[in-house]
Amino acid sequence: MAKSFKPPKRLVMHRWQWRGKNLRGETISGELIASEIDEVRQELARQKVIVRRITRKTSVFGLGRIKSRDITLFSRQLATMLRAGVPLLQGCKVVAETLKNPAMRNLVETLANDISAGASLSEALAKHPARFDRMFVNMAAAGEQAGALDQMLERVASYREKIETLKERVKKALYYPVAVIGVGIGVTALLLIKVVPQFESLFAGFGAELPMFTRMTIQLSALAQAHWWQAILAVIAGLFGLRSMMKRSPSFAFRMHGVMLKLPVLGNIVDKSSIARFSRTLATTFNAGIPLVEALETAAGAAGNQVHQRAIDKVREDVGGGQQLNFAMRRARVFPVMAVQMVSIGEESGELDAMLNKVADFYEEEVDNQVDALTSLLEPLIIVVLGVLVGGLVASMYLPIFQMGSAI
Repeated sequence: MAKSFKPPKRLVMHRWQWRGKNLRGETISGELIASEIDEVRQELARQKVIVRRITRKTSVFGLGRIKSRDITLFSRQLATMLRAGVPLLQGCKVVAETLKNPAMRNLVETLANDISAGASLSEALAKHPARFDRMFVNMAAAGEQAGALDQMLERVASYREKIETLKERVKKALYYPVAVIGVGIGVTALLLIKVVPQFESLFAGFGAELPMFTRMTIQLSALAQAHWWQAILAVIAGLFGLRSMMKRSPSFAFRMHGVMLKLPVLGNIVDKSSIARFSRTLATTFNAGIPLVEALETAAGAAGNQVHQRAIDKVREDVGGGQQLNFAMRRARVFPVMAVQMVSIGEESGELDAMLNKVADFYEEEVDNQVDALTSLLEPLIIVVLGVLVGGLVASMYLPIFQMGSAI
């Protein structure tokens, strides 16, 4: 009878806090990441530490989150170690000790374990696709084959830093008006729920008919008091529903990304940032010696917008069929004329990566300028909107008092 297959037990890492004494009798303490307490004892014994106490630190969030900047920092530090002549395995261990994020430290230690078991860095990275994207793995593999791993890791770090800067600019353009308008709605709701009822009780003793503007405000206040929590739940449910539909339905997500590109001002910022990310990714991967068709596949995933991603997939198919990149981009009809012309010049001169980098630089600067312009335009507009909302409510409450004063 054949034995049933049992999947390997998942290795769970924990944070351990220890306290002890060194060989000079000084009290020292620290933290280690390990799966079992025996591993902590062995490591401390190797460091000649007399252990007094070891406790496991518990956290609701486990080891914490790994952010994009953690991956960038790891790439930069490992490149520095390799350039200094430190062997890869030792470099990973040294970098792990310098990282403050426990989750990232655990990830780098896992990479070191895989490398010590005989895997290359690219093979170790490929085991964590959620952390290291296809481009990172391909660049590492190209660096290993060319004997220039430190240079490739340096390029990856520089690329990621530029992409993160671009993302922050786009987030600033999207979040700033939403945040300010949200504050305005919150202030208006506070006035309707807390302040207007106080005036309503005062108006009840007037014994005269209130102005229509005031009556409308009081009715709106009563509606807000009765249904404010339902409105909040409806907004939250709408946002979660929209996010869920975009995850479950690719066609719906594609339409929403298309709508995003058609928004006034914001759509132009999203469009140019997507072109910049595509150009930067394609330039970086192609310069590393990765074939153009494979580089296009990586660049499609980095575009950040499904409309551009689908267009880049068509470009990749055309290039795979023998067409030049600039002709394929022109057929896609989503790339600006300037970008297509720059790519054409790059193909003719044999400096495609340099021209793509110039395209990325140009559109990154365009995004930066438009974000600043959008912020300058929105500030007076938002002030006017908030003034109308808050000022209108205040005026509607004081209008009966003014009328009564004029009558007297």
